[in-house]
Amino acid sequence: MSGGLLVAGTTSDAGKSVVTAGICRWLVRQGVKVAPFKGQNMSLNSFVTREGAEIGRAQAMQAQAARVEPSALMNPVLLKPGSDRSSQVVLMGRPVGELSASGYHGGRQEALLGTVVDCLERLRGTYDAVICEGAGSPAEINLRRTDIVNMGIARAARLPVVVVGDIDRGGVFASFFGTTALLSPEDQALVAGYIVNKFRGDVSLLEPGIEMLRGLTGRHTYGILPFAHGLGIDEEDGLRVSLRGAVRESVVAPPVGEDVLRVAVCAVPLMSNFTDVDALAAEPGVIVRFVDRPEELADADLVVVPGTRGTVRALEWLRERGLARELARRAAEGRPVLGICGGFQVLGEHIEDEVESRAGSVAGLGLLPVRVRFAAEKTLARPTGEALGEPVEGYEIHHGVAQVLGGEAFLDGCRVGAVWGTHWHGSLESDGFRRRFLERVASAAGRRFVPAPDTSFGALREEQLDRLGDLIEEHADTDALMRLIEQGAPAGLPFIAPGAPA
Repeated sequence: MSGGLLVAGTTSDAGKSVVTAGICRWLVRQGVKVAPFKGQNMSLNSFVTREGAEIGRAQAMQAQAARVEPSALMNPVLLKPGSDRSSQVVLMGRPVGELSASGYHGGRQEALLGTVVDCLERLRGTYDAVICEGAGSPAEINLRRTDIVNMGIARAARLPVVVVGDIDRGGVFASFFGTTALLSPEDQALVAGYIVNKFRGDVSLLEPGIEMLRGLTGRHTYGILPFAHGLGIDEEDGLRVSLRGAVRESVVAPPVGEDVLRVAVCAVPLMSNFTDVDALAAEPGVIVRFVDRPEELADADLVVVPGTRGTVRALEWLRERGLARELARRAAEGRPVLGICGGFQVLGEHIEDEVESRAGSVAGLGLLPVRVRFAAEKTLARPTGEALGEPVEGYEIHHGVAQVLGGEAFLDGCRVGAVWGTHWHGSLESDGFRRRFLERVASAAGRRFVPAPDTSFGALREEQLDRLGDLIEEHADTDALMRLIEQGAPAGLPFIAPGAPA
């Protein structure tokens, strides 16, 4: 078997990442050696593979669903927005420069198709099946000529395509029909059918519409996936704590201690890797929320300043909003603050940036004895170490190089009083360290909070991936899906007018 499938969507956030991960987990349960793939990803949530390559976190999560080690082959092109008009281009896990949207779509993207196809073919030569995720919608006709992630890769690799639609938004039948009808005859020949996502209610009420859709398009609906409460995975972008809802709904145990802990996460511009706080939200009795006003920090037991793709911009934002003043007050009162990556840099004394913002010399908040200089070379690493007497693993993605001038050593960063800073993403996923850290936070906050002794973030993540596999296994036409992966799109699929514009 050397099969493949492209999971496209009627819109962004239709559920492509979830469905791709679910198919990967279902297939690996069937004994199929499977890998995920996304030719081009746009996201500020990224991950570092063991070989030191930067890829989208969604693809790293999908690799875990497939029970394989993530690699740069699974996401050869990653775009990291730095503004509304430009992004850093990461090619095969390494940054190769900044490009405007018009510059990228004006020629550079099309030139990368060969690299993307080569990576996909290398994966297909190693795995029994490769499940590809599209981006946005394949019916973005303004971008079709340079497309390397939707129908462009499907055509180049002769992949069958299923289109996912979010019925919770409404208009799913129109979206399926319109998406298909805006594709060229050659593209339409690869669109095998549809998957309805986030359905609530009685499926029998939907079935007449499914039959009408088949009559209109000649295409099969491969699944009607129910709305799954509390289903969380690593996202491409957005403001949501991935595991928070799931843990509150599936782990109904009350806090172990007498108090809860309240965590406020500053919603800085260009926030990256906000998934760092998922592990906090996984703890019974820990309440995590994103904030953008100083008064929202008043009752917080811990404030997290997260990573950002725009450190100087985040610093300005904190000052403009009055949050910087509140953070300084907290530090003076000995109330806990944690800075991660860009957030760590913000808490330092001084930033020298001729790379990211090109702002030159900028004064930091001065809460930690750290000076930061932005280097042209990006640090990509998977460090391990120890903190608070517990082993810790993490990953680093940053241009800023920190010179620590004092304080107590903490994960290659430092700590002064109740202010902690580190470049390490993912450190809070280390269960023992997270418990010790929360104990320190509770003590400093005067809370009678006790971390649960048996919360395993890794086990919770596996639980979520199994739930995704269950959705496919229980609510998709898996026999038809397997045939599609093995044999490709059915021959003779009808053309739906009008097709793509000339």
